[in-house]
Amino acid sequence: MENVRFLLTGDTSLSVEFGNAINEAINHDIRAYKIALENAAIPGIVETVPTYRSLMVHYDPAVIRYSALKEKLEALLHEMGEIEIPPSPVLEIPVLYGGEMGPDLPFVAEHSGLSEEEVIRIHSSAEYLIYMLGFTPGFTYLGGMSAKIATPRLKQPRVKIPAGSVGIAGTQTGIYPIDSPGGWQLIGRTPVKMYDPGRETPILPEAGQYMKFYPVTQEEYDAILKEVEAGTYVLKTHAKEEV
Repeated sequence: MENVRFLLTGDTSLSVEFGNAINEAINHDIRAYKIALENAAIPGIVETVPTYRSLMVHYDPAVIRYSALKEKLEALLHEMGEIEIPPSPVLEIPVLYGGEMGPDLPFVAEHSGLSEEEVIRIHSSAEYLIYMLGFTPGFTYLGGMSAKIATPRLKQPRVKIPAGSVGIAGTQTGIYPIDSPGGWQLIGRTPVKMYDPGRETPILPEAGQYMKFYPVTQEEYDAILKEVEAGTYVLKTHAKEEV
């Protein structure tokens, strides 16, 4: 792969860059390479972190030196064509849109020239690829939102956004996993916890999976929240349809 670059990012990490765009083709290469790297079980690899267009590789220099690691990583590029990426599940995320949970929904509708119902329909109709996680634990950077509802960030960010808030910023959408500052336009909230330090798997979503939102009523939201708090809620998923 001629366009792949190996970039030194510190004394214990390097980045394998697959392109300079955000698209599913590059994401496919990153996922295939990550699997090839895991299969290779190279001693000294500590962690791999996928991003929009690269895979960061953290390693222990006491076990493997940079030059030896880079040589092994370059060799793995020739194995990517043989990698089969397993089907990605689609996480079904309930969202209570508008009102107190989504105070910016009216502005998004006005900016888009649509009704609030139409914004909800468009936002909840797509299956969004989780390109990467970051900013805060479990914050999802999703791709695939319709440009029809793209809306600029807030001019003045909020000091505190409640966990579970679903927002829009430009052509991106995502979920705030914990209470935090932020400048995205808030259109709803999910009772599902993206991050729970007390859970066996603290971070719920994974890069490479998909996410689909579906509208719920206040009553449904409250019922799901009770299950989440009791630890009995089971997140629904379905298989991603191949295009």
